Amino acid sequence: MTNTIKQKMKMFIKPDLLINDELGYRKMDETAAYFFFQIVSERYERGSILLMSNKTIGAWGDIFGDTVLATAILDGLLHHSSTVNIKGESYRIKEKKKAGFFRPEPTDEGEADR
Repeated sequence: MTNTIKQKMKMFIKPDLLINDELGYRKMDETAAYFFFQIVSERYERGSILLMSNKTIGAWGDIFGDTVLATAILDGLLHHSSTVNIKGESYRIKEKKKAGFFRPEPTDEGEADR
């Protein structure tokens, strides 16, 4: 590992709380998935991690490109965790709809044509 990579890894391992928003927005390549695993492993029982994702845990194999690696990451994350599963529209989308940025979706009765 080069000094630059070691410095970056320290940056992610050191804080008391590491926040990752939009995990799974894009699939990780093999190198990124490996380093994410290393971060989770190094932080295990040392620092908190807050993750937000619109992907189910079952889809994490696709995110990391490897179900075995995803299982290892989840093992470290879920051991002392609390999970919150929120279903429904995002708060941001709801607010935009209220403000009129989206047209109502058509129904079977053709109400959108009126």
